[in-house]
Amino acid sequence: MYSSLYHPVTIGTVRIPGNVFLAPMAGYTDVAFRTIATREGADCTYTELISAEGILRNSKNTYPLLARSKEETYWGVQLFTSSPYAAAKAVEKILTITTPTLIDLNCGCPVPKVVHHGGGAALLKDPSLIYLIVKTMRQSTSLPITVKIRSGWDAQSLNYLETADAAVLGGASMVCLHPRTRTQGYGGKSDWSHLAKLKSTLSVPVFGSGDLFTPQDVVRMLETTRCDGVMIARGAVGNPFIFTQVKALLRGFFPPPISPQKRLAVALEHLELAISAWGESVACREMRKHFCSYVKGIEGSAAFRNKIVHAETWEEYRRLVEDFIQSLSS
Repeated sequence: MYSSLYHPVTIGTVRIPGNVFLAPMAGYTDVAFRTIATREGADCTYTELISAEGILRNSKNTYPLLARSKEETYWGVQLFTSSPYAAAKAVEKILTITTPTLIDLNCGCPVPKVVHHGGGAALLKDPSLIYLIVKTMRQSTSLPITVKIRSGWDAQSLNYLETADAAVLGGASMVCLHPRTRTQGYGGKSDWSHLAKLKSTLSVPVFGSGDLFTPQDVVRMLETTRCDGVMIARGAVGNPFIFTQVKALLRGFFPPPISPQKRLAVALEHLELAISAWGESVACREMRKHFCSYVKGIEGSAAFRNKIVHAETWEEYRRLVEDFIQSLSS
């Protein structure tokens, strides 16, 4: 019934075998999480948003964000900046370090520390600047440039058609729309009618994001807006299984629920990957939020969450998981 909704997508010169992507998320889509998402069926992944200026300054906190898993075949690097010069030079520098499939310009992040420097959603106020940044990025590489936007700054300035058009005129090969305004942040509901309208006007692939928390949500977005693909963001946090479930549903199979044992086994795999990437101390600290998400909705998980947020070593995590699994079967 839905099989035609899942298909390869051509972005610029690159053909990606499926159209269900992991969206870039600051603080979440590091190399460990992207590896898990890839294993669970994400067709393409994106890094956390990375400062173009940080790349140029050789920031010690920025370069690790460019780490790529050997399991990632299709992956993108997302940059934020308000400077065409910094964007172009950052692209050039990135290509001396690694070769992503795609490079994305973030025009949607609502976080104040990004917006106050003119990046992220602040670019929505100036479509001509989006055009210039994309154009300089495009001139710096033959890789496809993608752009992630919002519907507008606020309800009185819904200019997504204008900003998307500026991006495409600058050379963008794909536009992803999160149909909320900057002032909405992540609250309220995303307006998928904006996505349908954008799809009807652009000549390049249009992807959608926003309120994709279940496989049924993804199918509904693809079906009602006719967008070319989706980027799943918060719906994948603690639930990377959504990618496999979406594909099953699109192929006509009702995806079975994921057992608590499976969730926790994958959470431990995630922790192992994080330790390999960042070391035990940092990984165990960062993984607390992920473990809380992995067990969300499992009966009796409140007590587990209260303990896991204090875990500091691999052995503590392993023991807490083992005890929790035993409690589920008792």
